[in-house]
Amino acid sequence: MVQISGGKFMMGDKNEVDAPPHEVVVDSFLMDRHLVTQEQFQKVMSTNPSRWKGEKNPVEQLRWSDAVKFCNKRSELEGLQPCYDLKSLQCNFDANGYRLPTEAEWEYACRAGTTTGYFFGDNPAKLGDYAWFDKNSGGHPRPAGQKQPNPWGLYDIHGNVAEWVLDQYDKNFYASLKHGARTISPVMLPTERRYPNSVRGGSWDDEPARLRSAARRASNKDWSRRDPQVPQSIWWHTEAITVGFCVVRPLDEQENLKGLRSKVTKQSPN
Repeated sequence: MVQISGGKFMMGDKNEVDAPPHEVVVDSFLMDRHLVTQEQFQKVMSTNPSRWKGEKNPVEQLRWSDAVKFCNKRSELEGLQPCYDLKSLQCNFDANGYRLPTEAEWEYACRAGTTTGYFFGDNPAKLGDYAWFDKNSGGHPRPAGQKQPNPWGLYDIHGNVAEWVLDQYDKNFYASLKHGARTISPVMLPTERRYPNSVRGGSWDDEPARLRSAARRASNKDWSRRDPQVPQSIWWHTEAITVGFCVVRPLDEQENLKGLRSKVTKQSPN
């Protein structure tokens, strides 16, 4: 993992309709250098939901809830207090284990001190040196860590597979924050609904604009439209072959997450 020192930055971008710029402060945290691979997921969870099989490929085709479940199990295996109750399917962010990054943490880490559209600048013509996307991926994800990292040593933060973050998606969330004021550790807390959760970073199947540091995407129930199970699984997204995740570990959990319990259960609505 890479230690990301906390600080302030301008989150969002005037070019993103749902992400107007605003100043944000985040605390220090640890973040995986690479996307979670299928090899890692298999070792921890004893299963591999991915369509595009390959040990070093990023895991994909999984729901937000299963990414969080991985965080819990990884915490247990490493002797940390788990952040997730396997029986109730609820998160416990008062713990000291692993979790998904918030949108603010993810973008702060992606930008790595930069203010441009991508961490390497504004020119998408350079994207091929740093990311797998629709023009160079060959129509499928690639092994993690083959492109150049960002200035803080994080690989595939743009492209390859998009990444689940902790936040529920709300197109109006940024605009609801107090204009001109600095926001401390913002997060759009998940509700009992399975959709929509936020996804960041863009994927192997996306055009360059989707890979911008501030670009946001919302999950939706169509990502499971071919799930053969009745009722549909709360774990696998049959259509989410472009979505994976990375993992963080807070050094000191932020105040607005302490004591939080996820409300997503097997009975949760779409």
